[in-house]
Amino acid sequence: MLTANVPAIVFEGVTKRFGKVRALQGIDLKVERGELFGFLGPNGAGKTTAIRLLLDLIRPNDGTVRVFGLDAQRDSLAVRRHIAYLPGDLRLYPRMTARDYFGLVEDVRGLPIDHEYRQRLVDVLRLDEGRRIGHLSRGNQQKIGVIAALMVQPDLLVLDEPTTGLDPLMQETVGELLREAVSDGCTVFLSSHVLSEVERMCGRVAMLREGVVVDTVDLVERLKLAPQRVVVEFAVPPTRADLEGIHSAALIAFDGVTATFELQGAVDHLIKWLSHHHVVRLETTAMALDEFFLAYYASGTAHGSAEEASIGRSTLAGGGG
Repeated sequence: MLTANVPAIVFEGVTKRFGKVRALQGIDLKVERGELFGFLGPNGAGKTTAIRLLLDLIRPNDGTVRVFGLDAQRDSLAVRRHIAYLPGDLRLYPRMTARDYFGLVEDVRGLPIDHEYRQRLVDVLRLDEGRRIGHLSRGNQQKIGVIAALMVQPDLLVLDEPTTGLDPLMQETVGELLREAVSDGCTVFLSSHVLSEVERMCGRVAMLREGVVVDTVDLVERLKLAPQRVVVEFAVPPTRADLEGIHSAALIAFDGVTATFELQGAVDHLIKWLSHHHVVRLETTAMALDEFFLAYYASGTAHGSAEEASIGRSTLAGGGG
């Protein structure tokens, strides 16, 4: 029986060293029950290390990890009864069929599962569970991992790069299944370097960099505050000096005809200024999530410029860490 009114996951002052390398440097993190929580970071940031500590596959040098109020190390067996885990480097038995593998998972788990729900997952993800795993594509093997994690209906679902190898339609389907699990009371802790995946699925995100949690972000609220990109094409353009003097709008590009601004807050002042000019075209777009976070990683602040974002774009490539 789980203790009421405690968070799903708590890291307190957790440090992990491998020799002289400090993979985690005193991280503090809290995930509330019923969240679909994203864990974001570039290669080598420490995401996988944190997950392994959570699952008691490795032990911290300092600090405490708790799951539903239980110590992840002292109460490891009790904690694992409430968790299902999908690793980023999923390895399956090639001679088994998917159906055989699901039976093995149920036996090892030692608890009965809802076979109707499992069959629904198989149908929704369009998996042929009668074929040997070794004959299946990487994407279909990933579906097996997703189904095996979801079918036990855990209290906490820990996912490391869950949509690897899946096509966009299946990625969206997995997202819908995770949101459904959360609505049924499950907590989802999702580690990923795929920003579009995080944006599509998560409500809050912790950003990890070089073993440190640099920020925890409410995506909905933070994106409301994210800069907008405004592109204006003039029939008779003003001077660059005039464009650079517009209050609350930073000029980031000007080719003599078209000006591009980065705008924080309302567009009202810019629109009033433009009303005195002959505007041929005006486009506004919110800063994309990938630009927003890449700017953060490049500059160490959530308000980095577009140029800083381009510098940081390579840092989130790859899925290790």
